[in-house]
Amino acid sequence: MGIPSSGERRKKNAGANWRVIPALLILAAIGVGASALRAPAQQSTPPAAPATPAAPGGPEHSDQNAEKPHTIRTNVELVNVPVTAKNKRGQPTIDLNMEDFQVFEDGVEQKITHFERETSTPLRLGLILDTSNSARRALSYEKEAASEFVFLVLRNGGTKNQVFLQTFDATSSIVQDFTNDPDLLNEKIQDLKSGGGKALYDAIYIACREKLRNTGPAEENRRVLVVLSDGLDSQSQHTVDQAVSMARMTETMIYTVGTAAYGFSNPGDKLLDNISTETGAYPSFPLTENSGTDLETGYLSHGQVGDSSQNKGLGADTGKFSAERMVHLADSLQAIGRDLDEQYTLGYRPIKDVLDGTYRSIKVVTPRRGVILHWKPGYFAAVE
Repeated sequence: MGIPSSGERRKKNAGANWRVIPALLILAAIGVGASALRAPAQQSTPPAAPATPAAPGGPEHSDQNAEKPHTIRTNVELVNVPVTAKNKRGQPTIDLNMEDFQVFEDGVEQKITHFERETSTPLRLGLILDTSNSARRALSYEKEAASEFVFLVLRNGGTKNQVFLQTFDATSSIVQDFTNDPDLLNEKIQDLKSGGGKALYDAIYIACREKLRNTGPAEENRRVLVVLSDGLDSQSQHTVDQAVSMARMTETMIYTVGTAAYGFSNPGDKLLDNISTETGAYPSFPLTENSGTDLETGYLSHGQVGDSSQNKGLGADTGKFSAERMVHLADSLQAIGRDLDEQYTLGYRPIKDVLDGTYRSIKVVTPRRGVILHWKPGYFAAVE
C-alpha cells in the first residue's frame, strides 16, 4: 500500500474529528449535569433574599410559606378607639385628659396606654351621595356642600387623610378612588347627575367591604363613611342589618346626613339614626328645623300653610327648598369634618388578647358631666 498524500490525510483526519466532537459534547453535557447535582450553578444576577425555611412535611410547604407574610399575629397588640366628645349644645369638648376616660371591653375595664388629643391617625373616608331621582331637586346643594367638606377634610391636599367618592341610585358606583387631591374630587362631584332607583344599603355594604376593609391594619387609620341620603331604599340586594354588620366588621363609623325636608313624615330618618348609632357615629338632620314664614327665608312644606292650591303651586308637596335653608346641609358636613379633626384616640392592650375570631364590644365613659361621647363600638379579634 502506498503512503497517503497530504490531502488524503487531511480528509481522513477531518472525518475522525467529526466523529469525536459529538462524543465530547455528550461527555460535556454529562459533566455539567453532574456538577449541577454537586454544587449550585453560578448566578449572573445578585441572589434573591433567602426563602422562608421549609415547614416540616415536604418541599411543597416551602412554596406555600413563601407566599404568606413572614409574621402572623396571634395576639391583639393594640386597640385604637376614636372618640368624639361633644357638649349638650353639640359643640366639641376638647379639654379632656386620659384620666377623663374609662374603656371597657365586653364589660371588663381595660388600662388605657395610649392617648391623643386631636388625633394624628389619618382618615380613610368614603363620601357617599344619593343621586337617585328623589334627590334630583337637592343634588346641586348636596354637591356644593360635599365640595366644601372635601376641602376641609383634605386641607387642600396637605394631609395624610384620603377620601373616595361613591354614589348610588339603582346601583352603586365608585366615582373616584382614594385620593388626597381635593381638586380632583371636586371635579368628579360637580359632574354628578341624577339617575333612577335607590340602593342605599348596597352602597354602604360595598364601600365597607371593597374599600375600607383594604386600607391596612385598623389601628393605623380611622375608617369613616359620610352618607348624604333620605334613608330610603327600594332596590338593595343587602338588608340594613347586613350593611351595619359589614361596617362593624370593618370597624367603620358611619355619619349620616338626612336630606328629607321639614314637615314630611320620613321613615328613613329612623334608619339613618340606627345606622349611625350602631356604628359609633351620629346622624344629622339639618333640614328638619322649622323654616321661616316668608318665601325668602324658608321653604313650604306639608302642614305649614295648609293644603291649598297656592301651596301646591309653590311646590310644597315636593319639599321646595330655598338656598338659605340648604346652607344647613353644608353646616352639618362642616361640623362632621371638625369633629373628625378633633377626635381623641384611646389605645389599650386588651386583657383577653388572643385572636379567636370573636367580636369584642367596646364602651367608653367619662365622669365629666354634660359630655356626650361617640366611639368605635367594637372590633373582631381575627387576622385580617
